[in-house]
Amino acid sequence: MENLRKKTFFTIFGIISFFAIFFATFFNIQTYHREYTGILNNLTRMRNLTLGKPNPLNQEKKPLDEDKLHNRKVMDYEVYTFILNEENNIIDKISHSDNSISKKIELQAKNIIQKNNASLVKIGFLYLGNYAYNFEQGKSLTIVDTTSTKNMLLKNLLLSLLLILIGELFIYIISKKITEWITKPVVMSFTREKEFVANASHELKTPLAVMMASIDCLDVNKKNEKWINNLKSESDRMNNLITKLLDLSKTEYLKKENFSKNDISRIIEKRALTFESLAYEKNIIIKTDIMEKISFLCHKESMDELASILIDNAISHGKKDSTIEVHLTSDKSEIKLEIINEGDPISQEECEKIFERFYRSDKSHNRKSGRYGLGLAIAKNIVTVHDGTIKAFSKDGYTTFEVRFKNKEH
Repeated sequence: MENLRKKTFFTIFGIISFFAIFFATFFNIQTYHREYTGILNNLTRMRNLTLGKPNPLNQEKKPLDEDKLHNRKVMDYEVYTFILNEENNIIDKISHSDNSISKKIELQAKNIIQKNNASLVKIGFLYLGNYAYNFEQGKSLTIVDTTSTKNMLLKNLLLSLLLILIGELFIYIISKKITEWITKPVVMSFTREKEFVANASHELKTPLAVMMASIDCLDVNKKNEKWINNLKSESDRMNNLITKLLDLSKTEYLKKENFSKNDISRIIEKRALTFESLAYEKNIIIKTDIMEKISFLCHKESMDELASILIDNAISHGKKDSTIEVHLTSDKSEIKLEIINEGDPISQEECEKIFERFYRSDKSHNRKSGRYGLGLAIAKNIVTVHDGTIKAFSKDGYTTFEVRFKNKEH
């Protein structure tokens, strides 16, 4: 259920954030393109005017009209034209705005003339540059002061970033609300299912106990021995199933208020020792590599059950005459428990499914062994309640169950 909430939230959050960033990016690109086009048009217009280029509607080339060039004003940008002779010396200076030509602009013009030996148009990256120019060798140099454009673009960019950051907070809140609204029916359905399993298991426990007690009181003879044995066998299976369902229900309702600081090293080591006799029946050796005195805020009984489930699972699916390894380590960030056994590999597809309720990869084998596919589901519930992760994988004939908890002691 928690995974469903997370996936729904991040999907909604991601989609809304994408559109917010998209529109902010689109706005800045459009503004940049508009300014770039405006600067280019001004450079081209002044160049054409200086060189006497023909009007697109009238292909007749006109001579340079200096009065017209001097009187030409540009409202949106600071544009300056420098008339050059054949040796690229400045013979006239024209300001197309209300500002006079400063020494800074003159110096910039001389630098451009000195470093360029061919005609070119250069605008550059408007977020960084202060000038754009159109240089016609031996004829003219038109300079556009883009400082105000740069400041305006940077201001828009910073404003967009600020609005996105503020918007992300609102998007987060909205995504939370939408997630709750979308997942509410699923949560209610899942809660009813858990309550039904718990209530049904409790209700079945008492009549089943009466039935089992009654079966034990029956007189066994040659005629009814087979049927009574069948009743006992199926009653035991039913009792085991109900017990597992109750265990599953308990793990789903674990509360962190009941957690306490426990020595998880001691819990795992003790549980590994208790399974040595069961492993001995299959000639399996349990090797432990457990770091001492690892403290963990947890539910002690649940940690004990987690270790029992994983070690029992390793023994049940391990090969005869093999070794099971139990590793428990800790560092500043996490506590890691690994149970490794040699046995039939788990396919990639089953690595997630095995933690589902009632999932059994080999139904016939599990039926004979009295297993119901609930053990690993219980283990996952325990790990999830403790804010941990559990996964299984097979490699080179060995299967590993890996559990990780955040180390909150550091």
